[in-house]
Amino acid sequence: MAIHIYCAGCYTSNGLNAKSCSNCGVTFGRDKKYRICVSVKGQRVTRVVDNLTIARETEAAIKGDLVRGEFDILHEKKVPTLGEVWAKYLPWAKEHKKSWLNDLRYYRLHLEPRFAKKPLDAISPIDIERMKTELKRGVNRRGKPFAAATIKHQLVIIRRLYNLARKWNLYDGKNPVESVAMPRLDNQKTEFLNDEELIRLLDTLAVWPCRESAALVKFALLTALRRGELFKLQWQDVDFERSLVTLRNPKSGKTASIQVSPQALDVLKSLEVTSPFVFPGKDGKQRVEFNGPWRRIREAAGLPENFRFHGLRHNFASALVSNGADLLVVAKLLNHQDVKTTQRYAHLAPGAVQNAANLSGNLLTPKRPGRVVNLHED
Repeated sequence: MAIHIYCAGCYTSNGLNAKSCSNCGVTFGRDKKYRICVSVKGQRVTRVVDNLTIARETEAAIKGDLVRGEFDILHEKKVPTLGEVWAKYLPWAKEHKKSWLNDLRYYRLHLEPRFAKKPLDAISPIDIERMKTELKRGVNRRGKPFAAATIKHQLVIIRRLYNLARKWNLYDGKNPVESVAMPRLDNQKTEFLNDEELIRLLDTLAVWPCRESAALVKFALLTALRRGELFKLQWQDVDFERSLVTLRNPKSGKTASIQVSPQALDVLKSLEVTSPFVFPGKDGKQRVEFNGPWRRIREAAGLPENFRFHGLRHNFASALVSNGADLLVVAKLLNHQDVKTTQRYAHLAPGAVQNAANLSGNLLTPKRPGRVVNLHED
C-alpha cells in the first residue's frame, strides 16, 4: 500500500516529500494529484485523487473493502492489450501519418507476434531489450541483418502506442520504452555516381525496353525528386513554359514549386499522356512501388548493389555542390525546409573551405597607403 504524488505530465509516481517530478522535472504546486495503490491477496487497485486527505481516506476504504471481499475487482478499469491499442491507433494513423503502411508492416512482422496479446502493464523494459537483441541477431527476408533504423522503428511504434493510450485515457501506467536506449543511427549516408557509373546508367536507360521506367529514373536523376513525389506527380503539375514542377503534399507537408532543367522537361515530352499521372501504375492509377524495375536497371547498368533509388537524389545534390553551387540554392531545389539538412553535402565542394580561408586572409589584411617620404627631413 502506498500513496505517491502523481505527475500528470509524465504519469510517474513520486515520494510525498518530492518538490518536483523525478522524471520530467516539473515543479509540484498546490494543485498536485495523488496516486493510491492498494494490494491485498493478489488484488491490486489504483486510484488518482486531488488531495492528500482524500487519498488517505480512499486508501483506507479500498483496503477495507478488499479485506472484506466487498470490492468488485471486475469493475476495475481493465488495462488494454497492445493489440487493442493498435486497433484504435491504425485508423488514427491513416488520417495523420503518411507512413502508416510502414507502421502496419512492422507491427505485423515484429510487434504483433510478441506483444499483441499482452496488457500494457505486462510489457517490461526487459521485454523490449529482448526484442532488440533478437532483431540484432536476426536477418530480414533478404537474408541481411536488420538495419538499426528498422530496429529503432519498432521502439518508436511501441512508444507512440503507449503515449496515445495515455492521451486517450486508456492507460495511466509507465511506458517501458522510456527505460530503453534507442539504437544509434548514422543517417549521414551520401551516395553519388562516378563518371563511369553515370555513363553506364544513361546508356542503359537509352536502350531500356520499358520507356516509362527509363523515363522515371532519368527524371529522378535530373530533378532529385523523391520516389513518392514522382508517384504523385500529375501532368497538371508540370509547367513547361516556366520550367516548374509543383509538388503537392510532399514530405514537408507544404505544396512547393521547384525549377527543373530543360533536359528534365525533355524527358517528360518524350512520354505519351495515358493517365493524369506522369508516371502511372497499373490501369493508369497512381504508382505504388518501383523496387523491381529499379533493381533490374541498377543491375543492368552495373551499379553497386547497395546504391539505392534515393541515391539519385544524393547524386544530384553532390554534383551541384561539388561544382560550386550555393547550399541555399541546392536546398531550394531539393525542397529542404531547413538548410541544415543540406549541410551533409558541404564537404563535397573541393577546396571550398581553403578558398574561404584564403579569401578571409585577403579581406582582413588592411591595405595601407604607401608612405610618402619627406625629402626635407633631416
